[in-house]
Amino acid sequence: MSNRDHRIAIITGATSGIGEATARKFVETGYAVIGNGRNSKKLALLEEELGAAFRGVAGDASEDKVLEALFAAATQHFGGSADIVIANAGRGLGGSVTNTDLSQFEDLLKINVTGALVLLQKAAQRMVETQRDGYPQKAADIVIVGSVVGRHISPFSAVYGASKFAVHALAEGLRREVGPLGVRVSLVEPGIVVSGFQAGAGYSEELVQTFQDRFGPLLIGEDIANTIHFVVSQPPHVHISDVMVRPTRQDYP
Repeated sequence: MSNRDHRIAIITGATSGIGEATARKFVETGYAVIGNGRNSKKLALLEEELGAAFRGVAGDASEDKVLEALFAAATQHFGGSADIVIANAGRGLGGSVTNTDLSQFEDLLKINVTGALVLLQKAAQRMVETQRDGYPQKAADIVIVGSVVGRHISPFSAVYGASKFAVHALAEGLRREVGPLGVRVSLVEPGIVVSGFQAGAGYSEELVQTFQDRFGPLLIGEDIANTIHFVVSQPPHVHISDVMVRPTRQDYP
Protein backbone atom coordinates (compact mmCIF):
# COMPACT_ATOMS: atom_id res chain seq x y z
CA MET A 1 0.00 0.00 0.00
CA SER A 2 1.45 3.34 -1.04
CA ASN A 3 0.68 6.81 0.24
CA ARG A 4 0.46 7.89 -3.38
CA ASP A 5 -2.88 6.06 -3.54
CA HIS A 6 -4.14 6.14 0.05
CA ARG A 7 -4.05 8.52 2.94
CA ILE A 8 -2.24 7.32 6.05
CA ALA A 9 -3.65 8.16 9.47
CA ILE A 10 -2.28 7.96 13.01
CA ILE A 11 -4.96 7.71 15.69
CA THR A 12 -4.21 7.76 19.41
CA GLY A 13 -6.68 6.22 21.82
CA ALA A 14 -7.77 3.81 19.07
CA THR A 15 -8.84 0.88 21.24
CA SER A 16 -12.23 2.22 22.31
CA GLY A 17 -14.81 4.95 21.87
CA ILE A 18 -14.21 7.72 19.37
CA GLY A 19 -10.73 6.51 18.45
CA GLU A 20 -11.83 2.98 17.62
CA ALA A 21 -14.83 4.22 15.67
CA THR A 22 -12.61 6.59 13.69
CA ALA A 23 -10.15 3.81 12.90
CA ARG A 24 -13.00 1.67 11.59
CA LYS A 25 -14.43 4.54 9.53
CA PHE A 26 -11.06 5.33 7.99
CA VAL A 27 -10.32 1.71 7.05
CA GLU A 28 -13.83 1.38 5.63
CA THR A 29 -13.23 4.40 3.38
CA GLY A 30 -9.84 3.25 2.08
CA TYR A 31 -7.38 4.88 4.48
CA ALA A 32 -4.45 3.13 6.11
CA VAL A 33 -4.39 3.46 9.90
CA ILE A 34 -1.76 3.25 12.62
CA GLY A 35 -3.73 2.90 15.84
CA ASN A 36 -2.35 3.48 19.31
CA GLY A 37 -3.63 2.40 22.71
CA ARG A 38 -2.48 0.83 25.95
CA ASN A 39 -4.49 -2.35 25.35
CA SER A 40 -2.23 -4.53 23.19
CA LYS A 41 -4.77 -7.38 23.08
CA LYS A 42 -7.44 -5.06 21.68
CA LEU A 43 -5.01 -3.75 19.08
CA ALA A 44 -4.25 -7.32 18.01
CA LEU A 45 -7.97 -8.03 17.68
CA LEU A 46 -8.41 -4.92 15.55
CA GLU A 47 -5.53 -5.97 13.31
CA GLU A 48 -7.18 -9.35 12.82
CA GLU A 49 -10.61 -7.84 12.16
CA LEU A 50 -9.65 -4.85 10.00
CA GLY A 51 -6.88 -6.54 8.05
CA ALA A 52 -3.78 -5.16 6.40
CA ALA A 53 -5.03 -1.56 6.44
CA PHE A 54 -4.71 -1.38 10.25
CA ARG A 55 -1.59 -1.74 12.36
CA GLY A 56 -1.42 -1.23 16.10
CA VAL A 57 1.33 0.31 18.21
CA ALA A 58 0.80 -0.35 21.91
CA GLY A 59 1.91 2.10 24.58
CA ASP A 60 1.20 5.30 26.47
CA ALA A 61 0.47 8.19 24.08
CA SER A 62 2.11 10.62 26.51
CA GLU A 63 5.52 8.96 26.03
CA ASP A 64 7.89 10.32 23.40
CA LYS A 65 9.20 6.92 22.29
CA VAL A 66 5.67 5.64 21.68
CA LEU A 67 4.77 8.66 19.56
CA GLU A 68 7.99 8.28 17.55
CA ALA A 69 7.05 4.65 16.97
CA LEU A 70 3.73 5.69 15.48
CA PHE A 71 5.35 7.78 12.76
CA ALA A 72 7.94 5.08 12.10
CA ALA A 73 5.19 2.47 11.78
CA ALA A 74 3.43 4.53 9.11
CA THR A 75 6.52 4.39 6.94
CA GLN A 76 7.33 0.78 7.78
CA HIS A 77 3.87 -0.66 7.14
CA PHE A 78 2.41 1.68 4.54
CA GLY A 79 5.41 3.12 2.75
CA GLY A 80 4.87 6.80 3.43
CA SER A 81 4.49 9.56 5.97
CA ALA A 82 1.24 9.98 7.87
CA ASP A 83 -0.84 12.80 6.39
CA ILE A 84 -3.59 12.57 9.01
CA VAL A 85 -2.96 12.65 12.77
CA ILE A 86 -5.88 12.36 15.19
CA ALA A 87 -4.96 13.47 18.72
CA ASN A 88 -7.68 11.59 20.55
CA ALA A 89 -6.05 9.89 23.54
CA GLY A 90 -7.15 11.34 26.84
CA ARG A 91 -8.94 10.72 30.08
CA GLY A 92 -11.65 12.35 32.12
CA LEU A 93 -11.80 13.42 35.73
CA GLY A 94 -15.11 13.97 37.44
CA GLY A 95 -15.67 16.56 40.11
CA SER A 96 -15.57 20.31 40.64
CA VAL A 97 -12.69 22.54 41.64
CA THR A 98 -13.52 22.06 45.32
CA ASN A 99 -13.88 18.29 45.33
CA THR A 100 -11.83 16.84 42.45
CA ASP A 101 -9.35 14.13 43.47
CA LEU A 102 -6.14 16.10 42.96
CA SER A 103 -4.02 12.95 43.24
CA GLN A 104 -5.18 12.24 39.66
CA PHE A 105 -4.54 15.73 38.32
CA GLU A 106 -0.94 15.14 37.25
CA ASP A 107 -1.93 12.10 35.20
CA LEU A 108 -4.76 14.09 33.63
CA LEU A 109 -2.37 16.81 32.50
CA LYS A 110 0.20 14.29 31.29
CA ILE A 111 -2.10 12.55 28.86
CA ASN A 112 -4.58 15.33 27.99
CA VAL A 113 -2.17 18.23 27.60
CA THR A 114 1.51 17.24 27.58
CA GLY A 115 1.02 14.12 25.47
CA ALA A 116 -1.23 15.99 23.05
CA LEU A 117 1.30 18.83 22.73
CA VAL A 118 4.16 16.46 21.94
CA LEU A 119 2.06 14.69 19.31
CA LEU A 120 0.97 17.99 17.74
CA GLN A 121 4.55 19.19 17.56
CA LYS A 122 5.84 16.01 15.96
CA ALA A 123 2.99 15.90 13.46
CA ALA A 124 3.29 19.56 12.51
CA GLN A 125 7.05 19.46 12.00
CA ARG A 126 6.73 16.52 9.63
CA MET A 127 3.71 17.81 7.76
CA VAL A 128 5.15 21.28 7.17
CA GLU A 129 8.05 19.60 5.38
CA THR A 130 5.87 17.35 3.23
CA GLN A 131 3.50 20.19 2.34
CA ARG A 132 6.28 22.41 0.99
CA ASP A 133 5.86 20.57 -2.30
CA GLY A 134 2.57 18.81 -1.61
CA TYR A 135 0.10 21.68 -1.19
CA PRO A 136 -2.40 22.31 -2.78
CA GLN A 137 -2.37 18.95 -4.54
CA LYS A 138 -2.42 17.05 -1.24
CA ALA A 139 -4.02 17.60 2.14
CA ALA A 140 -2.37 17.22 5.54
CA ASP A 141 -4.59 17.13 8.61
CA ILE A 142 -4.10 17.36 12.35
CA VAL A 143 -7.37 16.81 14.21
CA ILE A 144 -7.66 17.40 17.96
CA VAL A 145 -10.55 15.85 19.85
CA GLY A 146 -11.57 18.43 22.43
CA SER A 147 -14.81 18.81 24.38
CA VAL A 148 -17.76 21.12 24.82
CA VAL A 149 -16.46 21.73 28.37
CA GLY A 150 -13.26 23.05 26.83
CA ARG A 151 -15.31 26.00 25.62
CA HIS A 152 -18.30 26.21 27.94
CA ILE A 153 -17.39 26.01 31.61
CA SER A 154 -19.18 23.36 33.64
CA PRO A 155 -18.54 23.73 37.38
CA PHE A 156 -18.98 20.00 37.81
CA SER A 157 -16.19 19.09 35.38
CA ALA A 158 -14.11 22.25 35.63
CA VAL A 159 -10.75 20.54 36.18
CA TYR A 160 -11.15 18.20 33.22
CA GLY A 161 -12.53 21.14 31.24
CA ALA A 162 -9.44 23.17 32.07
CA SER A 163 -7.28 20.54 30.39
CA LYS A 164 -9.43 20.82 27.29
CA PHE A 165 -9.30 24.63 27.37
CA ALA A 166 -5.52 24.22 27.20
CA VAL A 167 -5.69 21.83 24.26
CA HIS A 168 -8.09 24.15 22.43
CA ALA A 169 -5.58 26.97 22.83
CA LEU A 170 -2.82 24.75 21.43
CA ALA A 171 -5.03 23.82 18.49
CA GLU A 172 -5.75 27.44 17.58
CA GLY A 173 -2.14 28.47 18.07
CA LEU A 174 -0.98 25.67 15.79
CA ARG A 175 -3.63 26.44 13.19
CA ARG A 176 -2.45 30.03 12.92
CA GLU A 177 1.15 28.86 12.63
CA VAL A 178 0.93 26.06 10.08
CA GLY A 179 -2.31 26.75 8.23
CA PRO A 180 -0.52 29.23 5.94
CA LEU A 181 1.98 26.44 5.22
CA GLY A 182 -0.68 24.07 3.91
CA VAL A 183 -1.36 22.02 7.07
CA ARG A 184 -4.95 21.96 8.31
CA VAL A 185 -5.50 21.93 12.09
CA SER A 186 -9.04 21.12 13.15
CA LEU A 187 -10.72 20.96 16.55
CA VAL A 188 -13.68 18.62 17.07
CA GLU A 189 -15.59 19.30 20.28
CA PRO A 190 -18.01 16.50 21.25
CA GLY A 191 -20.81 16.77 23.72
CA ILE A 192 -21.77 13.71 25.77
CA VAL A 193 -20.62 10.53 24.00
CA VAL A 194 -21.45 7.10 25.40
CA SER A 195 -18.17 5.22 25.80
CA GLY A 196 -15.74 3.92 28.41
CA PHE A 197 -14.86 7.54 29.12
CA GLN A 198 -17.49 7.91 31.83
CA ALA A 199 -16.24 4.95 33.85
CA GLY A 200 -12.63 6.10 33.49
CA ALA A 201 -13.60 9.57 34.71
CA GLY A 202 -15.24 8.14 37.80
CA TYR A 203 -18.80 9.07 36.81
CA SER A 204 -21.45 7.14 38.71
CA GLU A 205 -24.04 5.03 36.92
CA GLU A 206 -26.67 7.37 38.33
CA LEU A 207 -24.99 10.41 36.74
CA VAL A 208 -24.72 8.69 33.36
CA GLN A 209 -28.41 7.76 33.61
CA THR A 210 -29.19 11.40 34.34
CA PHE A 211 -27.40 12.37 31.13
CA GLN A 212 -29.44 9.80 29.25
CA ASP A 213 -32.72 10.98 30.76
CA ARG A 214 -32.02 14.69 30.15
CA PHE A 215 -30.20 14.61 26.83
CA GLY A 216 -30.71 11.20 25.24
CA PRO A 217 -30.33 9.67 22.79
CA LEU A 218 -26.67 10.43 23.46
CA LEU A 219 -23.89 10.44 20.89
CA ILE A 220 -21.86 7.32 20.15
CA GLY A 221 -18.31 7.05 18.82
CA GLU A 222 -19.48 6.59 15.25
CA ASP A 223 -21.17 10.00 15.30
CA ILE A 224 -17.88 11.72 16.03
CA ALA A 225 -15.97 9.46 13.63
CA ASN A 226 -18.28 10.56 10.83
CA THR A 227 -17.57 14.18 11.69
CA ILE A 228 -13.80 13.64 11.73
CA HIS A 229 -13.95 11.85 8.39
CA PHE A 230 -15.95 14.71 6.90
CA VAL A 231 -13.35 17.22 8.11
CA VAL A 232 -10.34 15.41 6.63
CA SER A 233 -12.03 14.44 3.36
CA GLN A 234 -12.49 18.02 2.16
CA PRO A 235 -10.42 19.26 -0.79
CA PRO A 236 -6.96 20.48 0.31
CA HIS A 237 -7.91 24.17 0.04
CA VAL A 238 -10.99 23.76 2.30
CA HIS A 239 -10.33 23.93 6.04
CA ILE A 240 -12.97 23.19 8.68
CA SER A 241 -11.23 24.51 11.76
CA ASP A 242 -13.86 24.03 14.51
CA VAL A 243 -16.83 21.69 14.86
CA MET A 244 -18.99 21.22 17.97
CA VAL A 245 -21.19 18.11 18.00
CA ARG A 246 -23.87 17.66 20.67
CA PRO A 247 -26.79 15.33 21.19
CA THR A 248 -29.81 17.22 19.90
CA ARG A 249 -31.35 17.56 23.38
CA GLN A 250 -28.14 18.64 25.15
CA ASP A 251 -28.66 22.31 25.94
CA TYR A 252 -25.68 22.70 28.29
CA PRO A 253 -22.73 22.64 28.44
